[in-house]
Amino acid sequence: MQVSFALFADAANLSQEGKLNVLGVFDALQVGSLPAVHPRAHLVVHLKGTQADVGRHTVTLRWINPKGSELWTSSGELNVGQPPTGVTEMDLPMIAQIDLPIDAAGAYHMSVSLDETQRAEVPVQVRTVQAVRP
Repeated sequence: MQVSFALFADAANLSQEGKLNVLGVFDALQVGSLPAVHPRAHLVVHLKGTQADVGRHTVTLRWINPKGSELWTSSGELNVGQPPTGVTEMDLPMIAQIDLPIDAAGAYHMSVSLDETQRAEVPVQVRTVQAVRP
């Protein structure tokens, strides 16, 4: 399985037709003070699979702060079904709605692993609001 792209967005969903809709892609956040939580970020991971990927897979997400410490982790199962006859490549979109804990300004990233192998890193730069002096 390959990761076509992975990103953070304000919102994402799958239409009834199976189309991936993504709104408000971002790679930076500005917070008023620290510590903080950025609520309801949508992590969008677009996977491409083949017949060889049919079956169960483990997906692990790890939110890493600028010092390299893990602030949040979650694992789940991805079940890839048999594709229709003649289909050689499958689109496998994954959307996770996450509250992102923030403990310092700097470069964060979400590590995305499949079956215990890291497949993507989604960077997010966090900045604090500078106080305005009169």
